[in-house]
Amino acid sequence: MKTDDQQRLKVIIVDDEDLARKGLALRLGEFNNVELVQEERNADEALKLITTHEPDLVFLDIQMPGMTGLEMLSEIQADVLPMIVFVTAYDTFAVEAFRVHAIDYLLKPVEKDRLAEAIGRASDQRRERVVSQEKEKLLDLAVSLTGKSHAAVSKLIRNSETTNYSERLAIKDGSSTTFVPIRDIDWIDAAGDYMCVHVENQTHIMRTTMRELEVSLNPLIFQRIHRST
Repeated sequence: MKTDDQQRLKVIIVDDEDLARKGLALRLGEFNNVELVQEERNADEALKLITTHEPDLVFLDIQMPGMTGLEMLSEIQADVLPMIVFVTAYDTFAVEAFRVHAIDYLLKPVEKDRLAEAIGRASDQRRERVVSQEKEKLLDLAVSLTGKSHAAVSKLIRNSETTNYSERLAIKDGSSTTFVPIRDIDWIDAAGDYMCVHVENQTHIMRTTMRELEVSLNPLIFQRIHRST
């Protein structure tokens, strides 16, 4: 099964051992959610690659001639810092590796099951990061539209996530009831004791108050912009 390019992890391997790099690259080729961007044998060149390609994940050897993997991390700018999986022949650096927030620590030769765990963990972390970024964009948009503070809008978001809002609005007309999909509503305004629900080229009339509608509709979708709208 093919994986969407946007869902694939862009990966770089950094290891001074040719066989270790080639072996890991071969294993990574078995995962359809991984795109191996490039391999590098020393930290100095790897830093350039990370700046240029901004990979999601770097498989990084710890002990290399010149700059070590741990030293290399301190040289990466925070805004392009990728997720790190250390790959080493020794387990003596495990505590130090996790101190610098590596997502995993693999021993050579890398076992396929452990590699799959590391890739799965990286995918989960990137997914959480994307969700967090989308929430931040939504927060900024809501703040600009409503004029409310970040704290007030954050509270609205938390409430909306824990409240099950209906996907349809029930509008009674005598003995009949029309169910209007929430996603189809353009806007709502008041006309005396009635609410006018505008849906495309139609207007549905319902007897209720603006306050009652506010409570029943998701505040992330509907905001009171006027006393009667």
